[in-house]
Amino acid sequence: MSAKAIGPIALEEAQALLLDTVDPLECETLPIDSCVGRYLAADCLSSRTQPSTDLSAMDGYAMGENDLAGPWRIVGESAAGHPFDGAIKPGEAVRISTGAMMPLGSGAILLQENAAREGDILSLNGEGEPGSRHIRRKGFDFSAGDLLLAAGKLIGPAQLALAISGGQSALDVGRLPHIAVIDSGDELAADPGDVGEHQIPASNGAMLAAMCRPLVTQITRLGPVPDRLDALLAALEGAGDADVIVTSGGASVGDHDLVRPALEQWGASIDFWKVNIKPGKPLLVARRGAQIVLGLPGNPVSSYVTAFLFLLPLLRKLAGATEPLPRLVKLPLAKEMPATGSRLEFVRAVQTAGMVGPLAQQDSSGLRALAAANALIRREIRSPPTSEGEIVNAYLLGNGD
Repeated sequence: MSAKAIGPIALEEAQALLLDTVDPLECETLPIDSCVGRYLAADCLSSRTQPSTDLSAMDGYAMGENDLAGPWRIVGESAAGHPFDGAIKPGEAVRISTGAMMPLGSGAILLQENAAREGDILSLNGEGEPGSRHIRRKGFDFSAGDLLLAAGKLIGPAQLALAISGGQSALDVGRLPHIAVIDSGDELAADPGDVGEHQIPASNGAMLAAMCRPLVTQITRLGPVPDRLDALLAALEGAGDADVIVTSGGASVGDHDLVRPALEQWGASIDFWKVNIKPGKPLLVARRGAQIVLGLPGNPVSSYVTAFLFLLPLLRKLAGATEPLPRLVKLPLAKEMPATGSRLEFVRAVQTAGMVGPLAQQDSSGLRALAAANALIRREIRSPPTSEGEIVNAYLLGNGD
């Protein structure tokens, strides 16, 4: 079957061709503690008000809103979880701790460091006066019925705490996909401790699986697969019911690059092939039924970059993300860069001290530079030379320190 778009096509066009035709997988309801790393499938609303009553934000003494001169007689205590049982009258005060309920009849707090106390008699020490600024008002954070988190939001530790505080014990979240990763190439050795001179260790499959792990529920590893059509067909069949199949290597145009003919014989339709980027030009996207196949280049840097730009966004979209693409940040350049050519370039770089600088080694097989990089500088087609200090667009990777 012929491709719908034989490139090289632009990055944004390729990403749209992949993502705009993909719907999130079905949702599931999980206990709240199991939702970290998932995307919300429905809006999360609060079922309670936080705080549910006025609370003290500091340790000190509570008294009437207009009873600010003192002295006061201390008539009890309000501690977090143990409110004062009664109402404050004029001339009275209650010892109060951070997070404790404001007693009935109170409306001001005298901070502990501004108080002078002798027995049950409280007075000012001249350092400050009572006031209402240290009171956390009922509902200042959220009220019952408020939207806490919108559908498509990634649940992290802070979002987990918010949902729990909103009274939620379970959430509707998107199912994480199952992926299969296929390493292909006659030059690949499965055992990194036993590698012939004509071979290299098969590292791409492990790298891709590690990149995907937070976004998937199951990873099936297949290979290394030799450069034979029957072997590739068997690997594709071995992927079973995986939502996404990822191949590494064999997607280019050489005599031994058999991924495309294998996919066509397997019954897949090619959505597009070749993207106008460097590294990563021979990217291929295909489908068979509900399964999506990404054919990534075999060079490790090219495989990493295309996984970052296509595979991870695809997995986020399938998991329910509303904004699956990586975000660009603007940073000053730490080192000058030369003009670029006819492809959109992604330059391995190190971001430190608020600046980003390109690494010297940019060969698409260079794993040492890839491991050192924590950013990719995006350089547009035919960019002019860029001087130190100029603002550039970059993606942060999170690699390294």
